[in-house]
Amino acid sequence: MNQEPVLRVEGVSKSFPGVQALKNVDFEVYRGEVVALLGENGAGKSTLMKILAGAYHKDSGHIYLNGHEIRPRNPAHSQELGIATIYQEFTLTLNQTAAANIFMGREPRYGGLLKPFNLVNRRKMERDAAELLQRVRARIDPAALVGELSVAERQQVEIAKALAIEAQVIIMDEPTSALGADETRSLFDIIRDLRARGLAIIFITHRLEEVLEISDRIIVLRDGERVGTLKTNEADAEQIIRLMVGRNIDDLFLKETVPITEPVLAVQGLTRRGVVEDVTFDLKRGEILGFAGLIGAGRTETMRLIFGADRKDHGYIWLDGHEIEIHSPEDAMLHGIGLVPEDRANQGLILENTVLFNMIMPMLKRFSRSGWVRRALARRAAGEYVSRLRVRTPSMEQTVKNLSGGNQQKVVLAKWLMVNPKVLILDEPTRGIDVGAKAEIHQLMVELAKQGIGIIMISSEMPEILAMSDRIVVMHEGRIAAILNREEATQERIMAYASGQSHLTNTKLVTEGHAA
Repeated sequence: MNQEPVLRVEGVSKSFPGVQALKNVDFEVYRGEVVALLGENGAGKSTLMKILAGAYHKDSGHIYLNGHEIRPRNPAHSQELGIATIYQEFTLTLNQTAAANIFMGREPRYGGLLKPFNLVNRRKMERDAAELLQRVRARIDPAALVGELSVAERQQVEIAKALAIEAQVIIMDEPTSALGADETRSLFDIIRDLRARGLAIIFITHRLEEVLEISDRIIVLRDGERVGTLKTNEADAEQIIRLMVGRNIDDLFLKETVPITEPVLAVQGLTRRGVVEDVTFDLKRGEILGFAGLIGAGRTETMRLIFGADRKDHGYIWLDGHEIEIHSPEDAMLHGIGLVPEDRANQGLILENTVLFNMIMPMLKRFSRSGWVRRALARRAAGEYVSRLRVRTPSMEQTVKNLSGGNQQKVVLAKWLMVNPKVLILDEPTRGIDVGAKAEIHQLMVELAKQGIGIIMISSEMPEILAMSDRIVVMHEGRIAAILNREEATQERIMAYASGQSHLTNTKLVTEGHAA
């Protein structure tokens, strides 16, 4: 490109105790361009983004905006300069209106006689917010409370907020991670509109199919360094993966054939009124049982009932052929059932605590004597799983929030593996992690299945469901719509059942293996 980049990063480096996060990174993005920033977890993407957002300060290097060097002091200063960051976890105030969030800190005030009172002109604020929301194709009442909006609508508020500060660069961190297919398409339409208006977009994701659809260029980081730049129209998934992981991955889903024996878990008639109805299935030793369905189909809710996190209204659960009662997660754990939740940050980890503490948390009694934790014993046990799962951490005393997403997920897995589970429930186990870590977790699932552990995997990624599952349970509106064997499952059949359009497929409902 002949034009001057709107944003240019030259030789930026950043280190943390025991970790060189960025090493002399060069990076640029032009007006009217969508640049995908890719790399494995721990490659440096988040660190670079936070430096641009003013959350971190670089150790060395230069940042230029419109040819002028800038030094973002903090997030507010970065926004003033014209860089807006939309994080995966939105920075909105739920008990405020959409309009108040869009103009927070920049609210229009009354002039004239009312000026000394510094009153907010709410009518003008809501009128201006309505115009911005219209620009991002949002059908949102500016006076609506953000806490009452859907995830997709909150994201639209975040984008409108970026337009309100007249951002020239918008950084989007995993913007589709919590969106369905239709919502993702709507977001891509918004991104195309922003690009057409000359905004520069930095798009961070782990979904390569999205990268190939929406970006113009691809910049890849590995181990804190820029290792490649590709024009999207000349790239393919294999090239991108090779750059990201530094090796060829012929198949991300390495599913081996594992002996599947007798049922370890059986569920019959599981019901929570208004949430899930009459759910019946079984899980065999050594089996990976996939759960597919659209957002809101009841997959996660079903697993929360089995794990005792929510109270069932009706239904029966058998483990090893014996009926059991589960009233709490502690009951589930004592019976040998573990759950790796979808939201690892809020439900699976204590982010402010150490790797060691998070790993031994369910087993504190085992590692304690007279109220004191026997740290040497705990460190030996946890160290085995750090090594086995290849957790990348400077030490077990590292705070978990400082680990990459893939390594955080491994810590959650280690926590439950230390319990020696008979049944392991994995809710979106590879969401938000890179292809290398994803392959490692898939291989771990196969190894656990070889040990006779029954695995339930919820996934919204169709290739993952099809490749890793021995059978697939498809849910629709809180009920099981079909149970498909691996050989007969196709993306079309799964989507037909998941969307309530089973009449579009000639696949009969397979119910073998249901609990009697």
